[in-house]
Amino acid sequence: MNTRRFLPIAAAVAAMFCAGAVQADSTQRFVSRTPVAKHIIVLVGDGMNIEHEIAASRYLSGRALDLSFHKLPYRGFQAHWDVSAYKKRGGSYDPQAIDALIGYDPAQGGAKPYPLGPELDGAMDYHLLAATDSASASTAWSTGYKTDDGNLAWLPGDPDAGGNRSGDGSLKSITEHLREAKGYAIGVVSTVPFTHATPAGFVSHNKSRNNYGAIGTEILRVSKPEVVIGGGHPGTDGSPTYNYIAESDYLDLKNGAHAGDYVFVERAAGVDGSQSLLAAAQQAVAEGKKLFGLYGKEKDGNFESLEPQDLPDTPLVKRATTENPTYAEATVAALQVLAQDQDGFFLMAEQGDIDWANHANDYKRMVGTITDLHEGVKAVVDFIDRPGDRITWDNTLLIVTSDHSNNYMRLQKRMRAGDLPTQTANCTGSACYPGGEVSFGSTGHTNELTRIYARGRGTELLRKAEGRWYPGTRIVDNTQLFHVMMEAAGVPVEPALKLAE
Repeated sequence: MNTRRFLPIAAAVAAMFCAGAVQADSTQRFVSRTPVAKHIIVLVGDGMNIEHEIAASRYLSGRALDLSFHKLPYRGFQAHWDVSAYKKRGGSYDPQAIDALIGYDPAQGGAKPYPLGPELDGAMDYHLLAATDSASASTAWSTGYKTDDGNLAWLPGDPDAGGNRSGDGSLKSITEHLREAKGYAIGVVSTVPFTHATPAGFVSHNKSRNNYGAIGTEILRVSKPEVVIGGGHPGTDGSPTYNYIAESDYLDLKNGAHAGDYVFVERAAGVDGSQSLLAAAQQAVAEGKKLFGLYGKEKDGNFESLEPQDLPDTPLVKRATTENPTYAEATVAALQVLAQDQDGFFLMAEQGDIDWANHANDYKRMVGTITDLHEGVKAVVDFIDRPGDRITWDNTLLIVTSDHSNNYMRLQKRMRAGDLPTQTANCTGSACYPGGEVSFGSTGHTNELTRIYARGRGTELLRKAEGRWYPGTRIVDNTQLFHVMMEAAGVPVEPALKLAE
């Protein structure tokens, strides 16, 4: 990456700072003089709730809360409803008069997620009635706005006017704010297609999360993040399927049309993806270029999930293939490139296969995918802890969280380390587990609270946000994470949403 391209932006911001307030798109912002988080890292376990975390932790160590992110000093709770869920629960959505208890009511769903709090009477029906999807949840994190299911950084109702970005209904994302105001480099990583909802919500704008070709084109040709690593590869068997990237965009990457911007690396038959990605990251650093890594498999675009083995007292998790990097390797490769930018960086890295496993009520795959996240968080902590560079906990904010819950899984029996329940193939639901170790209430998203784990500069802002929308609790709304990250970066933004008085 060529950090010199940020110098005009940085100089302009410095000049505006000396003059005082910075005005952009009618949103008043002030560049902070206090120490800030120059590096913001958001690690996402898509579709993960606390019961899933406990299950993976017990498999790995025999203990309930022993994953890498359980050791981070901040541990809080997150509500994540969207406009579609709000309306389904009977609300008439007005962004200037929100009744937060329609979106999530602690008296019905609990002030803490089960089993950290009690299972309230009727809670299962309450949680299954309506829940966010990943696109609107990603939009809440990236813009501070609530929107409809399926929208990516776009106002609810799919208008062609308004918003705070281009007057076309689109919403300015945190990546755009931080690049414009501070010169931050931007990165997105995912183990599912890079055009899927969670990464796309940070670096694209669309009325439908399913417009994969258009989303990919915007990412590659308009937003141009410094790092993109994800699934969506069209396949390596000679019969490509362009489900998640437009053929023209793929061929341009492959044939070097973007060579001036990106070092491109892709999955290849018989090639170790860990080595190919590491070599590409090193090349990007050496040449001052961006990095684009395209992996996954042609059918669903995802990385193949890690595979835990049923070996009581001897936990063992194997890689399904070496042709993809692991989540940890992809995330660290992104950090190596982004760390070259002296202005700072923002990285969102998603372990997206957790959600796929949970939709299928696939306990074994769920354990493997959360193990992948666990190893990724551990690798990021180690990266920040490395001596001799500019990245420290004093100037870095690390957040680990989930966009929503899934499947209403409940552990019925405690299992030892390395132990997996007997699991019947090709079915879903509790009947697939004849030993009764686990039960499921759904194959879809649920409204259960998810967890937020954090460490570093700006963590105190999470504590301040607790209970603002849900008095008497430690719950933070997902839109508040946008404001926490913006304020931590020294660019606070006036909230666009207001609670009803």
